[in-house]
Order: sequence, then structure tokens, then C-alpha cells
Amino acid sequence: MDIVRLVTSKLNVEDITNEIASPSCGAISLFVGTTRDTFEDRKVVQLEYEAYEEMAQKSMKNLCCQIRDKWSIKNISIHHRLGIVPVKEASVVIAVASPHRAESLKAVEFAINELKASVPIWKKEVYEVHDPEWKENKECSWKKC
Repeated sequence: MDIVRLVTSKLNVEDITNEIASPSCGAISLFVGTTRDTFEDRKVVQLEYEAYEEMAQKSMKNLCCQIRDKWSIKNISIHHRLGIVPVKEASVVIAVASPHRAESLKAVEFAINELKASVPIWKKEVYEVHDPEWKENKECSWKKC
């Protein structure tokens, strides 16, 4: 089972984990990306995410296929939040269930790195004092041009 979602509501890690749990799996690995309160000595008050939603969902589904080509995985869930994400709240949750831990751990690391490199989701950092800034992921494939 592959689940990909773009949502504007708060992400619930427990619900996402339960969604992919399987009696045939001994491992569920998670990556939870949260809004931190500082960037380069600037106080961050929130992040704002935008996406080309149709393309982002297609890219996230393709990412699930790539993971399945590399590892023996039972279930994958990739949730990304859009809109405003306050400090300490999750903007992305990736959960992978597999029979054994090695595959799920490798898959989660691959998934977050590939998501940042290829999925058209954009982040704006909003600061307490400075002007907001759109941020480009250093992993972006389109940055190499």
C-alpha cells in the first residue's frame, strides 16, 4: 500500500503510523520534519508551504515506486503539509513498514532526500524581524542548471 497526501491540517504521526502497520512487518521507520525556531541567527516564527499539487502527488507516487524497486517494503506513507506550519509542528512525515528494520531505515532516508530533490513543494521562512524568504532545497534537481 502506498499513501501520499498533501494536507493543510496538522499531521498526526500516530495516525500515519497506524495506517501502515502490518502484522507481517517487524519494523516501521519514520522521518518527521518539523519547523525549527531559528535559521542563521534569525528567529523563525513559521514556515509556509506551497506546491504544484497534481505534479507533487505524481512525484510522491513515483518516489514510492523507486523505493519498492530498491527494497522489500510492505507499506509506504508520505504526508506533506501545505500552508502555515508553526514552530515545532511537522511539515512532513514519511513512514515505511517492512519485515525487517534495515530496509525501512534505508528507505526512509532515501525518501526524504529524494522528496527534497524532486517534488515541487516550496517553502517560505517567515521571520520575527526580517523579511520572509523563499528557500530552495540544496538537493533540488533543478538547482543544478
